[in-house]
Amino acid sequence: QVQVVEAGGGLVQPGGSLRLSCTGSGFTFSNYDMRWYRQAPGKARELVALITSAGGSTTYVDSAKGRFSISRDNAKNTVYLQMNSLTPEDTAVYYCNAVFGWNYNYWGQGTQVIVSS
Repeated sequence: QVQVVEAGGGLVQPGGSLRLSCTGSGFTFSNYDMRWYRQAPGKARELVALITSAGGSTTYVDSAKGRFSISRDNAKNTVYLQMNSLTPEDTAVYYCNAVFGWNYNYWGQGTQVIVSS
């Protein structure tokens, strides 16, 4: 059974940091590109960061560049999103997405991040 499980969300003050994690099971994690998306209330889901299967390439949305860092540990079937210098605009539900080719696409249930004083 395929599972994608996020963890690490919570309430943080502006300027603070959080590290999200996402663990996959039931599929060959190391073959999958991994992505973090987020969806704020009333807004469309947006791609925040992605990392290729071997971890050799990463991409970030402009608003995350210089503040967020995506990484993965294929031995632990886990991808991370380190988020620094958080602002209220980063408040959203963060989703982990595993992608392999055109036919394999798995989503987690999401983890809530709230940035507020």
